Amino acid sequence: MQLEQQLRDRLKNKDILLMTHIVLGYPSFEINRQVIRQMVANGVDCIEMQIPFSEPMADGPVIVRANQQALKNGTTVAECLIFAAEMAASYDIPFLFMTYYNIIFKYGEKAFLAKAHEHGIKGCIVPDLPPEEAASFLQLAADYQIAPILIFAPTSIDERMRVLASYANGFIYCVARRGVTGTKSVIDQDVADYLKRCRQATALPLAVGFGIQDRADVAALIGLADMAVIGSQTIRLVDEQGPAAVGPFIAGLR
Repeated sequence: MQLEQQLRDRLKNKDILLMTHIVLGYPSFEINRQVIRQMVANGVDCIEMQIPFSEPMADGPVIVRANQQALKNGTTVAECLIFAAEMAASYDIPFLFMTYYNIIFKYGEKAFLAKAHEHGIKGCIVPDLPPEEAASFLQLAADYQIAPILIFAPTSIDERMRVLASYANGFIYCVARRGVTGTKSVIDQDVADYLKRCRQATALPLAVGFGIQDRADVAALIGLADMAVIGSQTIRLVDEQGPAAVGPFIAGLR
């Protein structure tokens, strides 16, 4: 699919790629616009846009609070789709959706994926949808050229990784540690060994997220993974220092 090739093309000139995460509608779509502008200008290779959900089970307190506030603000799926179309038309990097399956189920799988394709989305991460229960979603994703991003975890056994990889496209999202997003991860020998197992299970690029917070974390992943994922840290920056802080932070990660 297009997403994998886009990432491989970008890897020709970089040791490691950067993917960032925003929660749509938090603190507002206008702030989302400002943050994405700075992210792209400072070298981000891929952006994961989260459609807010009331029970984001894979997320830690920073992103949970952002989801809750976005919903209180009245953020709708329709608004997220319109905003995604604007971003994909404005910037020459791949944009993904991340959300939970209830959002897609309620909207309608076919309608959601058709709109995502129409609006230029290249991939979709749905943490609470196991592939064994996703036959129609996966077929529609293939029909509309939306890469289904599957997730490996440190608790995944080798056989399970191979099964997940057989359904995946674009890249594999490797969770750096047990638990939810937000707490800093330590890229130690255990993580290195885990990522070696991930590499053996798939030929797709590997992205590593959950607790990647600074330049040292990103540097530690070079040679082990293809893309580092920064999530909660940029949301903290916007909360504490405003959107203007995001650009210098991203510029300092590599």
